[in-house]
Amino acid sequence: MEQFYFKINLNKFGELRLQQEIERRVFLTFLLIFIIGSIVMFGFVVYLQKDLQQKLDNREQLLLSINQQIESYKISGDFLSSNDLDRLAKVFNERVFWAKKLVALANQTEKRIAITDFTFKRGILSLYGITKIDKDEKEFDLIDDFIVSLKNNQQISSDFPDIKFVKSSRDREKDTDIIRFQIDAVGKDYSSKKRR
Repeated sequence: MEQFYFKINLNKFGELRLQQEIERRVFLTFLLIFIIGSIVMFGFVVYLQKDLQQKLDNREQLLLSINQQIESYKISGDFLSSNDLDRLAKVFNERVFWAKKLVALANQTEKRIAITDFTFKRGILSLYGITKIDKDEKEFDLIDDFIVSLKNNQQISSDFPDIKFVKSSRDREKDTDIIRFQIDAVGKDYSSKKRR
């Protein structure tokens, strides 16, 4: 005769209840974290909105102030002061068209003269150059002729009326005697200040 055995778990209900309690706690914890996170995010969004609104209000106030100043200038007619107009006239009258000056300088430079460098400081255009010395020619004749040609060129002398020789030095390079020289072209405004 066969015998049958049955195993009955009388604690099954307790395990189900414990599982439900754990799931309920996990759900409540998640819900609580979600609510706290939502409140923090909402507070952050409100803060950003107020900050941006404050910035927008400040910009609107600044724009309103600028518009009021513009309107007051329009009414008074004081767009430019007399000093501003004087400075503008001075810039307009004293401007130098360098492209035309450099083209004129290139046209006046003879084949035997080379301009190695030039600077413009405080109204003085300094030209540095070299020239070869021929045996049958006086040392400074070529430089003097160059200065005369610069003075006779209206494009150069209109802005630089005082053109003068400054210094020179004799040198020898590759069996050739050369003179290094400097010529200063003084601007008309600087020249008139020196005369005073």
